[in-house]
Amino acid sequence: MSHHDESDDPRRRLLLQALAAGAFATGLPIVSTIAAPFGNIPGKLPPERSIYRLSGRVLVNGKPADAATRIGPRDTIETATGAEIVFAVGQDAYILRGGSKLVLATQPGQSEIANLLRVLAGKLLAVFGRGVHDIETSTATLGIRGTGVYIESDPEQTYLCTCYGTARLAANNNRDSRETIESKHHDKPRYILNKADTGQYIRPAPFINHTDVELMLIEALVGRTSPFSFPSDDYTAPRRGY
Repeated sequence: MSHHDESDDPRRRLLLQALAAGAFATGLPIVSTIAAPFGNIPGKLPPERSIYRLSGRVLVNGKPADAATRIGPRDTIETATGAEIVFAVGQDAYILRGGSKLVLATQPGQSEIANLLRVLAGKLLAVFGRGVHDIETSTATLGIRGTGVYIESDPEQTYLCTCYGTARLAANNNRDSRETIESKHHDKPRYILNKADTGQYIRPAPFINHTDVELMLIEALVGRTSPFSFPSDDYTAPRRGY
């Protein structure tokens, strides 16, 4: 079944509306019925759990992870090609795709919050609680607030979609190349390049490889709803491109 067919399934449209309305947090019986064909019901993870789901080979601090593995604010998560992990740390939640390496760290005096992230390689979708979080990639330094972001990082460029919220962008190799993004709904995706002519380090980019459904899923894992919703039965928001 294609992504289009799945998204047009009437049950999936109901599931999207339930996610947008925060129904998973209420434990309504209808949610279980709607969600059953699509896998585990997303809801706020209990305190003793970090991982919602994983597939393939995933390492946490160099050791193979399973559903019982705890992830803290100073841990390193790596995924093999084709693997994926969906997890939460505190009020932040993530989808880390295959072939990725993410280092969580803390700012001085804030030992319980992973407010410094290093996306050393790969693809990350993340939503964050209150406060400012800093993200470092090979080509960019990002400061974000009240934000959902999607990042793809490699040595030559960073792809950033500020799905909602505020992001401050700076190119690592040209600190005069800066931009502040205010986004309500995937408004201004950007590439931040490793090498470019002056004034061209930050460039417009297309929307790629993440969906509103995924954002609503990880917001639900930390007990929040997304800042957008679907007022009708028609899902016309972006779909993941692979």
